[in-house]
Amino acid sequence: MRKSIRVAMVPIIIGLFYLLLWPVPIQPEKYKPSPDPGLVGKFAPNQQLAEAERLYLPDYADGPEDIAVLDGEIYTADVHGDLFRLSGSEFEKVAELGGRPLGLDEGPDGALYIADSFRGIMRWSKEGGLESIVSEVDDFPVVYANQVAVATDGTVYFSNSTDRFDPEDLGGTKPTSIMTIFEQSKTGYVARRSPDGSVEKIVDGLVYANGLALSRNEDFLLIAETGRATIHRLWLRGDNKGQIEPFLENLPAYPDNIESAKDGSFWVAFASPRVPAEALMPYPRLRKIVWRLGPAVRPAPIVHGIVAQFDADGSVIQVLQDSDGDLGITSGARMVEDYLYIGLLEGGFAARLQLKQRD
Repeated sequence: MRKSIRVAMVPIIIGLFYLLLWPVPIQPEKYKPSPDPGLVGKFAPNQQLAEAERLYLPDYADGPEDIAVLDGEIYTADVHGDLFRLSGSEFEKVAELGGRPLGLDEGPDGALYIADSFRGIMRWSKEGGLESIVSEVDDFPVVYANQVAVATDGTVYFSNSTDRFDPEDLGGTKPTSIMTIFEQSKTGYVARRSPDGSVEKIVDGLVYANGLALSRNEDFLLIAETGRATIHRLWLRGDNKGQIEPFLENLPAYPDNIESAKDGSFWVAFASPRVPAEALMPYPRLRKIVWRLGPAVRPAPIVHGIVAQFDADGSVIQVLQDSDGDLGITSGARMVEDYLYIGLLEGGFAARLQLKQRD
C-alpha cells in the first residue's frame, strides 16, 4: 500500500516541480494597475466600426498592421513582408520588403519609412528600393521596431517595443507583445534619427512602447505605452522641451498605433479592451505559474475593435467600435480625405469607413 502511494506521488511531485520551479523566459515585475474604468461613457460599446468596407489583399496576405499615404495613394504591408497599394477596393502587391513591417509613414522626400520588427528602421522608394537606415541604437540592435513618425525636416522618430524579446525568434509580434506586457519589464524606448544620420534615445523605460504621432505643428510627440494603457506627450519645442507628461492615462483599452489628422486631432487604434489577467500583475510568482500552464491559459487580446479620435488636449471626440469583433484586432486608423482607413493585426483585409472631417 505504501509503495503504491509513493508511486502515485511521483507525478504529483513532478507536476509541482514544473509549476513552481521550471525555468520560463519571462521575469515578471510587480505592478499594480489602476482599476479598469471599463467601456463606459464615450467608450460604451457600439457597432459603428462594423459598418466599414473591407479592402481585401491577395489571398495569401495576412495582417495589414498599418496604413500609410504615399503620393496620395494608400499603402499597407503584411506579415510576409510584402508591400501593397490600394487600387479601387482591393490591394495589389507592389514590392517585396521582407521582414515584418509594422509602422509606415511617408517622409518629406517622398519615400516610405518602415518600422520593421525584425530588422529596424527601413526606407523604401519607388526609384531606389529598400535600404536600412537604423539597425542599432547605442551599439545595441533594434530588437523590436514598432512604429515610426517622420517630421517635415526628415527627422525619424521610432519606437522599440522591448529589448528583451525578439519577435523573429518567438514566432511573430503577437506572441512577443503578450510576453512583454505580461512580464511588465520597462525595456521599451523611443529614439530619433536626425537628418544628419545620428541616432539617440529620447524616452526610455516603457512597458511595450508602441504608436507615435507628431502634433500638427510638430511641437510635441505622442507615445503609446501599450503595457500601461497610457499615452504620453513628449514636448519637442517651447518652454517644456524635453519634458514628458501623461496625455491619456488609465485608458479602458490598450493603445496601439496613433495617427495625426489634418485638423490637429489624433486617431488611436486599440488592440484590445483591458483584460482580466491584469489582476495577476501584483503577483510575479503566480504569473510564472500561469506561463508554465501554456498558451491556453495565458492572457490574450479580446477581439473587440476600437478606434478613437482625441483632440490635442486629450478630450474624446468620438469612439468607433466593432464590439462583436467581426473586423478583428484593430491596430491602426488613419484619416484620408473623407475616409477613415483601419489597419488590422490579423486577417486578409484592411477596412475603411466614410466620415466627414472636422473643419
